[in-house]
Amino acid sequence: MSRPRATRAAFRRRGRETLLTIIMLLVGSAVLRIGLEANAALAQSTEPEDPGAQTEAAAGACSDMGDFDALIAELQARESRVASREAEIEDRMQALSVADAAIERRLEELASAEESLRDTITIVETAAEADLDRLTAVYENMKPAEAAALFETMDAAFAAGFLGRMRPEAAAGIMAGLRPKTAYTMSVMLAGRNAGAPRQ
Repeated sequence: MSRPRATRAAFRRRGRETLLTIIMLLVGSAVLRIGLEANAALAQSTEPEDPGAQTEAAAGACSDMGDFDALIAELQARESRVASREAEIEDRMQALSVADAAIERRLEELASAEESLRDTITIVETAAEADLDRLTAVYENMKPAEAAALFETMDAAFAAGFLGRMRPEAAAGIMAGLRPKTAYTMSVMLAGRNAGAPRQ
């Protein structure tokens, strides 16, 4: 019974020693690697830089800066064009606004002139109608023979217009004093003027 126990203890001791040896080897390898990489890094940092590489890097940086400057210049030119276009559109909008205002004023003036002309025409038509009424009354109050002599000298259409405005008895007295041909012409004109009138 004591022998197997001694064997187990020895086995455990050997396992521990083996594990400790492996750990020591790993730690040594890691330290060695770190040391080599540190030496390479120190050597690289102490080596003088290649002038050609520096020139190429500077040229690349300058080239990048040149591209950046060109991009800024292009953006500024585009911004200037946009601002110019906006100013042009603003000017055009102001011109359109002025033109709209002028057109609106002109339309108001035309409407006012049209209203004034309509009033004038109404006044003229009213005055003309009043004049015709007065003249018709004058012809009606004349002696039929005198009025007939006057109507003989008038244009047939003009005279027929007056006859159409007169009272029937006054018109009949004047027509009786006209020559038959003149009376017939005026009768035809009066009938033709009323031919289109609606019938009941």
